[in-house]
Amino acid sequence: MSACQLDNISPSYGYANLTSLTALDLSYNKFSCELPNWLFNLSNVLHLDLSVSKFTGLLPESLGNLIYLEFVDLSNNSFSGPIPATLGNLSSLTFLDLEKNQLNGTLPESIWQLPNLMASSVASNYLSGVVSEVNFSRLSRLKLLDMAANAFIIDVNSHWIPPFQLQMISIGSCKLGPKLPAWLQTQKSLKYIDISKAGLVDAAPDWFWNFAACVKCIKLSNNAISGDLSNVLLNSSFIDLSSNHFRGQLPLISPHITMYNVANNSFSGPISPSICSVVNIENKLEVMDLSRNNLSGDLPDCWRHWQSLLHLNLGSNILSGKIPNSLDNWHNDEYGSLDYDYGLYLENLMLMTKGRESEYTKNLEYLRAIDLSSNNLSRSIPTEIFLLAKLQSLNLSQNHLIGKISKDIGSMKSLESLDLSRNHLFGEIPSSMSNLSFLSYLNLSYNHFSGAIPLSTQLQSFDALSYIGNPQLCGDPFPKTCVSLNGTPVGKNDDDYGNSSFYMGMGVGFAIGFWVVCGVLFFNRTWRHVYFRFLDDMKDWVYVTTVLKGNRFLQNLRSCNFCK
Repeated sequence: MSACQLDNISPSYGYANLTSLTALDLSYNKFSCELPNWLFNLSNVLHLDLSVSKFTGLLPESLGNLIYLEFVDLSNNSFSGPIPATLGNLSSLTFLDLEKNQLNGTLPESIWQLPNLMASSVASNYLSGVVSEVNFSRLSRLKLLDMAANAFIIDVNSHWIPPFQLQMISIGSCKLGPKLPAWLQTQKSLKYIDISKAGLVDAAPDWFWNFAACVKCIKLSNNAISGDLSNVLLNSSFIDLSSNHFRGQLPLISPHITMYNVANNSFSGPISPSICSVVNIENKLEVMDLSRNNLSGDLPDCWRHWQSLLHLNLGSNILSGKIPNSLDNWHNDEYGSLDYDYGLYLENLMLMTKGRESEYTKNLEYLRAIDLSSNNLSRSIPTEIFLLAKLQSLNLSQNHLIGKISKDIGSMKSLESLDLSRNHLFGEIPSSMSNLSFLSYLNLSYNHFSGAIPLSTQLQSFDALSYIGNPQLCGDPFPKTCVSLNGTPVGKNDDDYGNSSFYMGMGVGFAIGFWVVCGVLFFNRTWRHVYFRFLDDMKDWVYVTTVLKGNRFLQNLRSCNFCK
């Protein structure tokens, strides 16, 4: 009964004989109610999935009566209150998912006594408390542990050796630090690790990068981890080291990497040794964010080797030189393939689009963006950039770019956000920009553009702030009217002048006719008497006609009532 758009879970089901039922799936419905009592009479149920169904209220203690349960998924609802201790009665339980609810309090001790538990998620609730190695002592079969986005304090001995071999651990936003946990290197099967926002203040030890080479997805963002990564090779598929204190030159990356985010660190030096060393190999990189570092030197010209790239963010560095022509190879016709078995590889990716920093997660594979803003780039924008028909966001603001906008910009049919502000661009705004029907954000401010802003519904929908700082621009939305060499306002056509003459002539004609009639009646007594006698006759005719028709209507109405 999954995804059936159900909105009523009738109490009458309690009178049905469901004692033989072993699996119940009511996920992806719209119940918006508390769990019904009859649910806890399903004494033989093994599989219970009530996820994403808008259930509310407390989790009842009677949930622990379903002692044969092996699979429980109550995620993505609005359950509140504490987790009932009776869940410890479910000794056969192997899968428990309570994530994305409004549960609070601490985890009951009985939860840690489930010997068969293999996967447990309580992420994105309001849970708290201290978790130590004692709590994990009986969970030898545990493979997946997700406690992220809560207020847990993970306090284990530095020499602790866990009884389990995890494949996935997510404890982001829990307090884990200040040291990187040494017990991680005992986990030989780990494929996914999220220890972001964990209060880590540590220099990454040498063992960590050897350990990380075997992990498919690593998220260490928003900590204070430090270290020189100049000689480190990153081999994971998904890497998020953003918002830390890493330094040195950019680490080397393998051709297997798909998402690479090292934004907001202290990396310095050129980009080319890191990304141009991987050539003549099929590369899978789709997301590259190197923004907010101290990277310098020219932009490399090896982008032809990264044809799967969807998002490139090099903003807020000290990069110089010209924008390379090899970016014209960056127009893959297919969408990216960002996915992962655990579905948790990407906490967020901050992209500067549409004039603000936005967080992208679920729809990331559908967004194509280039951000080279806030650097020292110079020379003209290569025409090849304006041939990227699939690009949705282009930000080249706050550089030293010169030249004109190519008329080929009209080919960027998918463009939604364009920011070329605070450069030294000049010339007229191409009329082909009126073809950008999806454009919802435009910033051409503080350049040296001149001439008329092209007339189009799209370009005139932006306010003057989109064009401010270009004193030679004229036309809507500016009050300054454009005038051609012969004195004719720019942007008007013959039809406009014909319509204006017509309405002007009509107004003048009406005024003249009105005063001619008034003047004749005022100076000619005979005509005046005739005119007012005509008005009196018309008034009498209207009155008589109205009275006669009114009487006829009333007579007809009385006749109808008599017939009835």
